[in-house]
Amino acid sequence: MKKILTVFLFFISWSVQAQPVLKGGLDAFIQANIIYPEFSLQHCLQGKINVSFKVNLAGEVYTSKVSSGMGIDLDQEALRLIRLSSGKWQVPEGYDTAYVVIAPVNFTIAGGDCATKRITEKNKAIAAYQANEGLTEVITNFYRNKALGTFNEADEGRIIALKDELGYDDAYLKKKIEEGQKRLKQNDKQGACEDFLFVKYMGSALADELLEKYCK
Repeated sequence: MKKILTVFLFFISWSVQAQPVLKGGLDAFIQANIIYPEFSLQHCLQGKINVSFKVNLAGEVYTSKVSSGMGIDLDQEALRLIRLSSGKWQVPEGYDTAYVVIAPVNFTIAGGDCATKRITEKNKAIAAYQANEGLTEVITNFYRNKALGTFNEADEGRIIALKDELGYDDAYLKKKIEEGQKRLKQNDKQGACEDFLFVKYMGSALADELLEKYCK
């Protein structure tokens, strides 16, 4: 069984002035809220993702983005965690909100077969993920256009075959919904709605009730 050892989060700013601090501590926040991305967990992918952002005087995060990532689902989780911390920062008096803060988020896994996973296998998994991202976008664009009534019906058979090839079946989509429901419990409505919309734009109605309830 794989075990998530640690997810370290610490902050660097290009300034010697007092910096914002997260209420309750950074490590505790991350450990309480991380949802280790499924693809990376399955393939023993780990590493450091740098997220840059600014904090306003109300302790809210803005202009956040991945400044240096791996091009896989760890990027999205690191960014989600930073955005989830918005409103929880304690900002010192006189803090210059123009400063950019850099958060290196380190994901580490141990246990199971991760210790024996070769770097070549990991690199193949990363390449496959990135290739699939482009194909996934083809699918979601088709169903977005279908919802707008601007699609080519003759393409749907090819899209369904592509979904099957990539493994986007009901079991996968139900797992995606479960992840979204976890995010709702963390008050991460934006992240949850992104998960539910993903299901919708896979051509499925499984998340329609949740979209209606939470994402109007």
